Amino acid sequence: MQRFAAPSSGLCLLCLSLWAGPSLAAPKPHAVAKMALLDGSKAGQVDFAQTNHGVLVTFDLRGLSPGAHAVHVHTSANCDAKSKFTAAGPHFSPEPKLHGFLSKGGPHPGDLPNQFAAADGTLHASTLTSLFALGNGKKSIFDRDGAAIVVHARGDDYTSQPAGNSGDRVACGVIVRTVGPKPRKGPKRNTHA
Repeated sequence: MQRFAAPSSGLCLLCLSLWAGPSLAAPKPHAVAKMALLDGSKAGQVDFAQTNHGVLVTFDLRGLSPGAHAVHVHTSANCDAKSKFTAAGPHFSPEPKLHGFLSKGGPHPGDLPNQFAAADGTLHASTLTSLFALGNGKKSIFDRDGAAIVVHARGDDYTSQPAGNSGDRVACGVIVRTVGPKPRKGPKRNTHA
C-alpha cells in the first residue's frame, strides 16, 4: 500500500484560486441615482456600472416630455427642487474644458449624449463613457460633496456654453455608490464651469 503526502497549503491555495477564478476578484464599482422631477414626483433611476471599457450608464426614467433631453453629471450631490436643481452645481470637469462634444477644447467629462424619451414620457437607454470613473482616482465623480445627474428639458446642441442650450433642469438624482472604494478623504476638488 502506498502512502501519499498531503499537498502543501500553498498548493491548496493555488488550486483554490484557480478553481474560484474571478469570483474572488473585488467587485467593480457601482452607483445609482434615484431621480425626481421638479414637483418632487419620482422619475425612475439611473444606474452606473464600472466596466473594463468605462462606465455603463443605464436610464430607466418616466415623466419626461417626449423627445431629446440633455443629460449631464454635475459636481454636487444636491438635488434641491427649490433651486430648480441648480444646487447640483456646474458640469463635472476636474480640468478646465469647454462644454460639448463638438466644441474645440471639449467636452466636459460630465457631458453625456442626448437621450430620447418616448411619446409616453419614458426613457429606457444605455450609454458608455470613458470620460469619468466610479473609483477614487483623478477621473472619479466622487469627491467630498458627491455628484448628481441632471436631465434637461431639451436636447444638447453639443456646442453652446455652458450647457448646450438644453433648457431648464427638469429631473435630478444624487449619485450614490452601492459598491466601490470608501469615500475620498481630503479637500474638496476644484471644479470648472
